[in-house]
Amino acid sequence: MDLSYYPGCSLESSAKEFDHSAMAVGRALGINFIELKDWSCCGATSAHGTNHLLAAALPTRNLDIAQEAGLDLAIPCAACYSRLKRADYILRNNQCQSKELEGIVDFKYSGKIKVMSLLETFSTRIEPKEITQLIKKPLEGLKVACYYGCLLVRPPEVTCFDNPENPQSMDKLMKLTGAEPVRWSYKTDCCGANLSLTASQTVVKMVTRLLDMAEEAGAQALVTACPLCQMNLESRRGSRTNMPVFFFTELLGLAMGIQDSSKWFAKHIVDPFPLLRSLSLAK
Repeated sequence: MDLSYYPGCSLESSAKEFDHSAMAVGRALGINFIELKDWSCCGATSAHGTNHLLAAALPTRNLDIAQEAGLDLAIPCAACYSRLKRADYILRNNQCQSKELEGIVDFKYSGKIKVMSLLETFSTRIEPKEITQLIKKPLEGLKVACYYGCLLVRPPEVTCFDNPENPQSMDKLMKLTGAEPVRWSYKTDCCGANLSLTASQTVVKMVTRLLDMAEEAGAQALVTACPLCQMNLESRRGSRTNMPVFFFTELLGLAMGIQDSSKWFAKHIVDPFPLLRSLSLAK
């Protein structure tokens, strides 16, 4: 299965482990991710807060490239996905604004490609049995809180994927690995990543609350599909240093026994090896 792949800026820098694990798991599942040629920043960090037209034009340019490639588009980063999916929604549903964007980018949007998050890709394009057949090292004993964040399944009229209040797709994937997803009520609460530099103390409180609630629910680790959330949850936690935050692809890769998967964990701010070793999941 060939799919276009938009890595985004974070996966080229602070979240390389997400990119590496996504590619490795994709290969194991028979997905050939083809990186978009000459892709550019989607503007997720600041453009949408300063200029709405720019915020729509930046991802529209990348949709033009994806349309030219002719393949459905998978996007790992939740923030990038939110911007490109919003642009896709505008181009499909807002005749006035779509004409303006098409004029800026100089193309005509056909709407024939599907824009998906990486989580949606693995949840809908791959049968569960295809994953379970590849599990070599079940993550038994690992209790995780699946954290979707505020962008991955919202707004529902745009994303059209999973339940916006109580999403289950990541939980289902984690169950396939042998891990135990805990029940908790903060799956889609915001972690404050966009405020990380401008209101850091507020963000520390937001992150601490999420970690406290995950621990109260019995989780030993958090799992996410967003590089901004992952970085924020690991770096803005005050004195809380004991709960690692994994990308869901990392745990899929670990359970599949993918070679060198331990190298991904070495890039984390919070060392996950003590937890994994305590469960005999890492050396």
